[in-house]
Amino acid sequence: MKVVRILGIESSCDETAAAVVENAEVVLSSVVASQMTTHGKYGGVVPELASREHLRAIVPVVREALGLAGARLEDLAAIAVTTGPGLVGSLLVGMTYAKSLSFASGVPLIAVNHIEGHIHSVILEARRAGTEVAFPALALVVSGGHTHLFEVREGFEYRLLGKTRDDAAGEAFDKVAKLLGFSYPGGPVIDFLAPYGDPNAVRFTFARMKGNASDFSFSGLKTAVLRWVEARGMESEIAARRALRRGPSPPTAEEWLAATPRATLDLLASFQHAVIRELLTRAVAAAERMGARALIVSGGVACNTGLRAAAASAGLPYPVFFPSPGFSTDNAAMIAAAAFPKLERNQFARLDIAADAGLTLA
Repeated sequence: MKVVRILGIESSCDETAAAVVENAEVVLSSVVASQMTTHGKYGGVVPELASREHLRAIVPVVREALGLAGARLEDLAAIAVTTGPGLVGSLLVGMTYAKSLSFASGVPLIAVNHIEGHIHSVILEARRAGTEVAFPALALVVSGGHTHLFEVREGFEYRLLGKTRDDAAGEAFDKVAKLLGFSYPGGPVIDFLAPYGDPNAVRFTFARMKGNASDFSFSGLKTAVLRWVEARGMESEIAARRALRRGPSPPTAEEWLAATPRATLDLLASFQHAVIRELLTRAVAAAERMGARALIVSGGVACNTGLRAAAASAGLPYPVFFPSPGFSTDNAAMIAAAAFPKLERNQFARLDIAADAGLTLA
């Protein structure tokens, strides 16, 4: 078999990542430089700071990825880079460096949509495990910036079935966590604490959606949590957690648990249960309508243990594929993997391609 290697570069938000993937299924290296410490004190990603951190990290991260893979630029069939969607300043750092490498080496450039990368993270790991995902598949891409449903057809053609009309699911996790005084990112904290509460203690309802039945909306749920907090005078409890967050070292999961009363644990469990119910209900209904042969769940929220357990116990008539936690969050192996079908079709990008913060997949 001919050896084909692609270098992937990802810098769409707050992780600088590079990876080398061989023959669409062998990950020779995957390096990620996280900016969590930088943004954690602000409760969310600060775009200007993200761009600066990418500038510091991009060269050493790419060099490390090539070194771990034992690859030289001249060994590569292509250089793949995220061109959108994302923060435009962050995208420009990765794209500018990828263009420079392509120009200097003569290795062709391939533009990759970040959302498509998340879908390919599942395809990549399924292939590594000796399994092929059957098409058509329903892809639920759910993260801090995205909550989308796509029909994925043979040959990686996509049809958008539904999307969030306001907050993404991961964004709702982060905003609720910030409201309650927890650290950023809030999703992992809520996921850890939720099993200690009663998921049926607080009743959350979602507004009936007009128009597309596959669309999502999480802003109402976030507002419901705010009203619940305001009605109970939780200022001192929240202030104590904020003080803990500002301590000399990041709080451990056990420290967060000790700082969270039972009523708040019930709130978190009920909130997470409501988000998971909404995600799976709409995804399963869309999959049934399109006749899906598989369900793909990807993006940062795919790390959520409650979501994974609920999908596994749903008794669906088709397999459900999740990426491993390391490939759920932003990484460059998924960008390289998504580039292989484009390489086969000679879909190369010009060096004057522009970053597109609002790039759509379908």
